[in-house]
Amino acid sequence: MGEAQSTNLVTRYAVGLMSGTSVDGIDAAVVRITGAVGTRPEVQLLGFENTPFSTQVRDEIFTLFDVKKATLDRVGRLNVWLGELFAEAALSVIAKSGLAPGDISHIGSHGQTLYHHPTDEIIGGYALRYTAQIGEGSIIAARTGITCVSDFRPADMAVGGQGAPLVPFTEHLLYGEEKRTLLLQNIGGIGNMTVLPAGSPPEDVFAFDTGPGNMLIDGLVTHMSGGKSKMDAGGAIASQGHPNERLLDLLMQEPYYSQSSPKSTGRELFGSAYIARLLAHQQEYNLSDEDLVATVTMLTARSISEAYRKYVQERYPADMLIVGGGGSYNPVLLRYLQADLEPLGVQVLTQEQLGLSSDAKEAVAFALLADYTLVRRPNNLPAATGASRPVIMGKISYPF
Repeated sequence: MGEAQSTNLVTRYAVGLMSGTSVDGIDAAVVRITGAVGTRPEVQLLGFENTPFSTQVRDEIFTLFDVKKATLDRVGRLNVWLGELFAEAALSVIAKSGLAPGDISHIGSHGQTLYHHPTDEIIGGYALRYTAQIGEGSIIAARTGITCVSDFRPADMAVGGQGAPLVPFTEHLLYGEEKRTLLLQNIGGIGNMTVLPAGSPPEDVFAFDTGPGNMLIDGLVTHMSGGKSKMDAGGAIASQGHPNERLLDLLMQEPYYSQSSPKSTGRELFGSAYIARLLAHQQEYNLSDEDLVATVTMLTARSISEAYRKYVQERYPADMLIVGGGGSYNPVLLRYLQADLEPLGVQVLTQEQLGLSSDAKEAVAFALLADYTLVRRPNNLPAATGASRPVIMGKISYPF
């Protein structure tokens, strides 16, 4: 297939590709979408794979997070290199699903974020917002023979949005209920919350980044292990420590937590410089590695629960918080979340407990977002991003 017109079919197959702020690898999902664009679709996950980045690729991505090292030649080269890797991931998951590339209507690829500046910077009298996601869509299209939609964020930012979060548009389509208010909390590198008020139209849905997800935990573990471990698998380290309340109180004074939504954040705030400050606090408070990791794990949970208290509870008392992303596999983090939220009447469950997939959720979202792009239908949610109006996000690369 590979043509835009294919998304008018009642049933079509699509691929979603995602690499997040944790830089774990490429998430690739194959879905069957039933229903016309603009209606509430039925989406079935047919296949999912995570392809870890090699050490060489991961190191290059982290190097280019440093703007002083992100020279034009290195960014350009990595853009094409990741395009090749994303294409391979797409072809692999298609084969795993028992399909052929010719069966696939389209690919939606978020790419890999190198830099994101979602607020106005005044230059020459212009209020500039800018972002950089790489993983060349034209390479993906050429290698797979499938139309690829990529680079979603700039269209939203061009009309005053933050270019994030983008997934709430699809969450409203897939999760909204008439009688229950649901919170969807993704915990990837960054945490983000989508609020789905009971029976709400799209304009009532709102979302924002709550703060760090796994990013700080991963950064500390990588440092403490000398690079041998990239994450606190199963919360094993945090489970041996105790959160330091004094340090937690200090960390919760971060101004980002008091900003009103819409708001988004990333590695620019919670990256290597923040890790360095945490390590300095470790010495200052005389904390073991286990206690520091436990404290930062509690920080992720507390930033989520405080976001609910400050910005959601009074308007939309929620029935349930559904946790997805890598953080949903950390039982210590989940326990901290339950301790904070369940006394407020909010049940905390994971995507898996509902029979869904935490790993595939965001990749599925980009398959759906691309579905709208190709039939020229708006696919941002201004209430979530702060955009002045709905726009059609995504740039289309055709294979021929």
